[in-house]
Amino acid sequence: MRRTFRLGLALLFAVRLAHADAPEPATLLGFSTERSTAERAIEQQLDRSMSAADQREWMKRLSAHPHHLGSPYGKQNAEFIAELYRSFGFDTRIEEFRVLFPTPKLRKLELVAPTSFTASLAEPAIPGDSTSGQTAEMLPPYNVYSIDGDATAELVYVNYGIPSDYEELDRRGIDVKGKIVIARYGHSWRGIKPKVAAEHGALACILYSDPADDGYGQGDVYPKGGWRSDQAVQRGSVSDGPLRSGDPLTPGIGATADAPRIDRKDAATLTKIPVLPISYADALPFLRALGGPVAPESYRGGLPMTYHLGPGPAKVHLALAFNWDMATVYDVIATLSGAELPDQWVIRGNHHDAWVHGATDPLSGQVAMLAEAKAIGALAKSGWKPRRTIVYASWDGEEPGLLGSVEWAETHAVELQAKVVAYINSDSNARGFLGLGGSHSLEAFLNDVARDVVDPEKGVSAFERARSYQRLNGTPDEKREARDRANLRINALGSGSDYTPFLQHLGIASVDVGYGGEDEYGQYHTAYDSFDHFVRFVDPDFTYGVALAQTGSRTVLRLAQADVLPFEFTGFADNLALYADQVRELADGLRTEAEDQNRLIADGAYAQVFDPKKTYVAPKPKDPVPYLNFAPLQNAVAAVQKSAKAFSAAAADRARSGRPYEAAELENLGKLLIDSERALTRPEGLPGRPWFIHQIYAPGFYTGYGVKTLPGIREAIEARNWDLTAKEVELVAGTLRGYAAQIDKATAALGGR
Repeated sequence: MRRTFRLGLALLFAVRLAHADAPEPATLLGFSTERSTAERAIEQQLDRSMSAADQREWMKRLSAHPHHLGSPYGKQNAEFIAELYRSFGFDTRIEEFRVLFPTPKLRKLELVAPTSFTASLAEPAIPGDSTSGQTAEMLPPYNVYSIDGDATAELVYVNYGIPSDYEELDRRGIDVKGKIVIARYGHSWRGIKPKVAAEHGALACILYSDPADDGYGQGDVYPKGGWRSDQAVQRGSVSDGPLRSGDPLTPGIGATADAPRIDRKDAATLTKIPVLPISYADALPFLRALGGPVAPESYRGGLPMTYHLGPGPAKVHLALAFNWDMATVYDVIATLSGAELPDQWVIRGNHHDAWVHGATDPLSGQVAMLAEAKAIGALAKSGWKPRRTIVYASWDGEEPGLLGSVEWAETHAVELQAKVVAYINSDSNARGFLGLGGSHSLEAFLNDVARDVVDPEKGVSAFERARSYQRLNGTPDEKREARDRANLRINALGSGSDYTPFLQHLGIASVDVGYGGEDEYGQYHTAYDSFDHFVRFVDPDFTYGVALAQTGSRTVLRLAQADVLPFEFTGFADNLALYADQVRELADGLRTEAEDQNRLIADGAYAQVFDPKKTYVAPKPKDPVPYLNFAPLQNAVAAVQKSAKAFSAAAADRARSGRPYEAAELENLGKLLIDSERALTRPEGLPGRPWFIHQIYAPGFYTGYGVKTLPGIREAIEARNWDLTAKEVELVAGTLRGYAAQIDKATAALGGR
């Protein structure tokens, strides 16, 4: 049956130029005035049905035992979640995948000189934490996807173990080749630390949590306070996630039971050296035994000692061996079919596996998502049907490397790229401020969602509270924007959660939502991330769980119900212009740095300053930075800006005209908007890592979770590869011209200019 939809005069596709203090818009992006009123009424109905008691009950059940990938309780949790979705009225199935998941067989760490000490490598039970004694069910502290290894060598302290730390060591004449390094967690994803250590010739890597970062340097430790105690250890994956995510043995294809698998020796994402995490109680004797130069101020943590760099006289023996077994992933997929546009899908996801009990990570987000699904399911049982299909996904195997979401996305890639409107992710949740990240074509849309959610602590909108925080605590530019810009900028996404395969591998517009910043979450990936810890120190009454459910349900419903999909491109164009300026300024900064350093070397300044004991080594001359032509990039950005403005003007003109949309017209426009994010990809992917095909957002090769925008250009500049930089400028410019053309097609479909 052909249907028409009359959009009201105030359909807000045009960029909002009003001052940030303007009142809440009456019309939602993508909706008519009449349908905006109806949508808000439904959302308020859902708000009233959100139950904190439900979330508390579900979390207590799901976190009652360790539920890592491959564990019996992990499977039970998947089955429990599936039954909940079915009871909510969703068509639900569990999809299984077989993945490589090594577990520890041998873990040994000893100080063998100048004194002896053996690390405990264990987390004891804590009084008052009712599940912390379930050691027989827990995976012990380890780093998954470390290789087996046995090494004895002198120890070197490398601070956070990121590239700039090794540059500092080089300036001090300290070489880690043939040594074992010890690095503290933080300032980069953990998998970067052994990667960089191996590149510098280290034999093994030890990771520890320094109390300055998430222990007593932040506040009282557990159980008195929520922060990390001296024997708590951060588990986690050290696979080379910036190379690609997912199962190490099935690169680029879904890890189904019959999938072809490569040999483990050919798995590029396994570490090159053995890696082991320890507590700061275990780390202290090793660090105390170090000699050598006193560490610079930026290397000093919170332990009661003088930090030295080494190497030696501390000598360490580390031995690791793993059971290289396969495990089954249980992804729970729950679907509510769309009544009018069933082949346009809105996917909402959060993972259910944890390293141990996982109350905060991930169950705080999982139970909020279940609350959303229950409320939407109750609405459907009353006779309401979504216009587009809604899919709720509870992923397994996120912690080892986004295994559940990646293998599902790779298995269904063709269908997902054809049908998915957007992917909406969350992970951990806590008290505090709303955090938003994602595709900037959804920036205006997410700001509208934030304006309609009430912060439970302050009684103002989540948008207003986040804006007030930025006004008080932001940089000067952020403070200015909080006053003058209509919308808050959302964060660009790197990696570290399940949006990665959708956004960066398939080119599906994605967002990540969650609250936090006022909690005492020092138990990340430990045995003490428990229900008891959560209800004392993270979100005791689950009010921010309710806030997340309200935020997530609005995001899902508005995407599913909008007359015209709420994509808006001027926000993307604005952020894109910033990124283009940043890469040009990066090159200019490196040019100035090289010129200054080489001038000092030529003038003999370093020789006059550094002492004859060579406690600090003069740097080598740097290659000069040549002229780089950024004009193609700047012209392409200008084209996107022009196309974005034309689209907004056409959308506003169409709304003012009152001319109805035919069903076929809406379907065509929807397809053009869905494919707009795909237009930001190249099938060849990024240099050296073809799995990441998005040209605007990617995890940094040496940051991991941290995003690199315009990654091909930015990382070529950072690597001082000027030929590659010039090539990437041209390639990205071509991608952006294609994106502008895609926006122009959508403008034409609106009947625009």
